[in-house]
Amino acid sequence: MLLRNRFLLLLALAALLAFLSLSLQFFSRWLPVSMQLKTPVHVLPGLPVRLVPIAPEREGALTAKNRKRIMPDLLTEPSAPDPLYEANLYCNTPGVAERSMEGHAPHNFKLLSVQVMIRHGDRYPLYAIPKTKRPDIDCVLEPDRDPSHPNLADFISHMTKGSEAQMDGTLSSLPRYPSHSLCEMGELTQTGVVQHLYNGQILRENYLKKHKLLTKDWTAKQVYIESTGKSRTLQSGLALLYSFLPGFDWKKISVKHQWSSIFCSGHCDCPMRNHYLEEEQRRQYSYRIKNAQLEKTYIDMAKVVEVPTKQLRASNPIDSLLCHFCHNVTFPCTKNGCINIEHFKTIKAHQIEDERERHEKQLYYKYALLATYPLLNQTVSRMQRISEGKKAEAFALYSAHDVTLSPVLSAIGLTEARFPRFAARLVFELWQNTDKPKDHYVRILYNGEDLTFQTSFCREQERRSSRPLCPLSKFVNFVKREMFSALNSTSYYDACRQKMF
Repeated sequence: MLLRNRFLLLLALAALLAFLSLSLQFFSRWLPVSMQLKTPVHVLPGLPVRLVPIAPEREGALTAKNRKRIMPDLLTEPSAPDPLYEANLYCNTPGVAERSMEGHAPHNFKLLSVQVMIRHGDRYPLYAIPKTKRPDIDCVLEPDRDPSHPNLADFISHMTKGSEAQMDGTLSSLPRYPSHSLCEMGELTQTGVVQHLYNGQILRENYLKKHKLLTKDWTAKQVYIESTGKSRTLQSGLALLYSFLPGFDWKKISVKHQWSSIFCSGHCDCPMRNHYLEEEQRRQYSYRIKNAQLEKTYIDMAKVVEVPTKQLRASNPIDSLLCHFCHNVTFPCTKNGCINIEHFKTIKAHQIEDERERHEKQLYYKYALLATYPLLNQTVSRMQRISEGKKAEAFALYSAHDVTLSPVLSAIGLTEARFPRFAARLVFELWQNTDKPKDHYVRILYNGEDLTFQTSFCREQERRSSRPLCPLSKFVNFVKREMFSALNSTSYYDACRQKMF
């Protein structure tokens, strides 16, 4: 009898273990990101934890139906705008898992070129809050300090060299990597470097390993690199390239200097663009002074630091507070008290509301059309040359700022896209149908998400097709014609100089 009872007990225990094993296999697909990673993720109090479904991916398995977000999780994105949630996304913590859709296309399509526009990575503030201690952030790169990346140590070693690289204009005098024990204003942080090492790794996996866009014997003529004259953009571009390129060779690196933050090159003379920007700035001011809660918040903060409210507002405190927030550094305090999370939430909430009104009023959209035409024209012209069999760069990188990417997003109609986070990436892919070699297509991706059919020029494209692609002709027509029709004009020159009545 005793032996039988032991047998039954062991049998029940085995059944329980089998049930638990199956349950874990099912629920592990929906673990919080912070439980899926070796690197711990900082979760703020009251902030929803992002749940990521892990599903097998098959090449060419995309359809028009599943191009949309599958089973959106309410914990992933709050039903109403949440300032802390949005701020956390803006910080872009390195190592948080994301599902990248770059390089996905039907099996009979060939990738011909990729053009990437990035915002620099996490940086030290550009402004200081008066009479407060600056955030204590170390900008010396230390591979053993979080956040880190497997390529960080080798990146540092390579950046100490580089004398054979061709750096255009003032870029040659800029440091290749951040190196101050207390970050200088606007300096790229270790977080910013790591963010772009991850970006480069993602692009390498999708474009080089899968599609062989560049081979080990790539040449300088296959790669185009352009950066503004700030150390943070140059360093961000180099970090991405170091993880991306198959064999980082300084002799092949040539970086062109872009003096304009909107990359207008030799086509920057545009009076109407400046007019729309001034009108948009007036709208921002008018909307701000109507916000009583925002004004009260600035008054409270000004009392803490003992400066006039106008002086505090002019110091753009949100820029510094975002640094405190992203690096988990306590907000500034004085003998009169502390700037607190409620102050931060109010200012951030106003930014979100202002973004919504900006889209409604359309002044920024008109500015964006004129501001981005030179860059978009360069992008589409490169695609046209390649589609016609002419020589052009297979990979182009533009290392830029939020004020570069934001108008591009607006101009191409991605009104639902979030304001560019640190290390944001906007990708333009060119594909060829190998069954019909004359047919070429584009895909637009923002931070790894395919937004091709959310663009204004491809929103009406037939979606029943299994091809998640947009005809190149639609993008060409948009840049060459439709952008100007929205401004009641027929060319960039005329749109820039038309008179207002």
